[in-house]
Amino acid sequence: MDAGRHPNIELLDYSEVVEVNGYVGNFQARIKRKPRYIHSDLCTGCGLCTEACVLRGGKGKLMVPSEFDEGMGTRAAAYIPFAQAVPLKATIDPNSCLWLVKGKCSKKCEEVCGTNAIDFDMEESFLDIEIGSIVIATGYKMWDPAQIPDYGYGKSPNIITGLEFERLTNAGGPTAGEILTAEGKVPEKVVIVHCVGSRDERAHAYCSRFCCMYSLKQAHQIKEKTGAEVFSLYIDMRSFGKDYEEFYRRNREEGIQFIQGRPSQVTVDPESGKLFVDVEDIQLGQVMELEADMVLLATAIEPPENADQLASTFGLGRTPDGWFAEAHPKLRPVETASAGVFLAGCAQGPRDVPDSVAHAGAAASEVIQLFNQGVVTIAPTIAQVDEEKCVGCEECIHSCPYTAIWRNHAQKAEVNPALCQGCGTCAAACPSGAITALHFTDDEIVAQIDGLLKLAV
Repeated sequence: MDAGRHPNIELLDYSEVVEVNGYVGNFQARIKRKPRYIHSDLCTGCGLCTEACVLRGGKGKLMVPSEFDEGMGTRAAAYIPFAQAVPLKATIDPNSCLWLVKGKCSKKCEEVCGTNAIDFDMEESFLDIEIGSIVIATGYKMWDPAQIPDYGYGKSPNIITGLEFERLTNAGGPTAGEILTAEGKVPEKVVIVHCVGSRDERAHAYCSRFCCMYSLKQAHQIKEKTGAEVFSLYIDMRSFGKDYEEFYRRNREEGIQFIQGRPSQVTVDPESGKLFVDVEDIQLGQVMELEADMVLLATAIEPPENADQLASTFGLGRTPDGWFAEAHPKLRPVETASAGVFLAGCAQGPRDVPDSVAHAGAAASEVIQLFNQGVVTIAPTIAQVDEEKCVGCEECIHSCPYTAIWRNHAQKAEVNPALCQGCGTCAAACPSGAITALHFTDDEIVAQIDGLLKLAV
């Protein structure tokens, strides 16, 4: 909210970066402004349009599944995403609005809007801006546990993810904050399964880092609000942060039962709807079957769906597990191989809130430092083109991963030193040998090899 109100921050809502050219200090970005069919500068966020929307079912019930409520609640075609949305403006869903889909609607929303903010003729537009640096803060998405059928996700409405449980406990959620099963009953036995899709070769080998702690929080909430018997199934408890271990001990003192072991399967009784979780207790060395009214799955996080597109647009590398790659994991954790482009939060890898805040602060500091310097320091290990040898075949242009090479007025290859990272790909690809990697020439490499061979002899 502070960012949305800041006089020096221009917030482009409902927008997407589609193209980025240039280099550090001189980027040109093209941004697509998607039509929300409501003018943000006129909308006051009063919500009258959402109440007037005529897309309703029997007894006036809303029909569109709410993304914010993880599909457990519903919304209108005209809606405000959530109460703390920034900016707090309404939007119209083009895939469910009767007028936009069928061209038939009484347009009650338009009638009740006192500021005339609704515009069904709105079209997408493009905005070209010049910028000095870029911070990638794309966050993450939740992994779909239905990809491993053993957990039974989708077979019962009482097998839910941790994020779906968050909506249950929220006062603005589908149950107004009450922890209830799909049948509307208070659960008596709840099983929480850790590492669903994390540390699992069938999904993601990495640890998602904050699942253990939000599972402990949810176990505490269940115990406090319902008094239910809670079982927490874990591989290793990774309570690594400040006072996190103390909270883990508090859970134990509250009577929450911790069982070290990954469940083999979660089954649903077709008659009673009861849930059964089979798990081996590693510490006791015995197989157990736990009966439950509700099962919570602490699912993994993963890079956003459009990570490939973002990597291509901004010239970013990616690690084998899909996250955006930093320049150096320890010495340059917020910088990327593209100068002037920085990472913040879970764009670089799984992080909890305190770590994300610290990481974002470091990225902002790098941007401020860059602007205060006023100049860019370029590494000496860059590519250089010998125009007399260059034949203009463009092999180097196509092979450069940083788009640092183009054809000049003489139709010869030219390297932009601000973009070049000295990777040597162009030098290896050039068929005429016109490109040299400075301080890493063939003669220097051969001399190093000769020196090593002499030392071995």
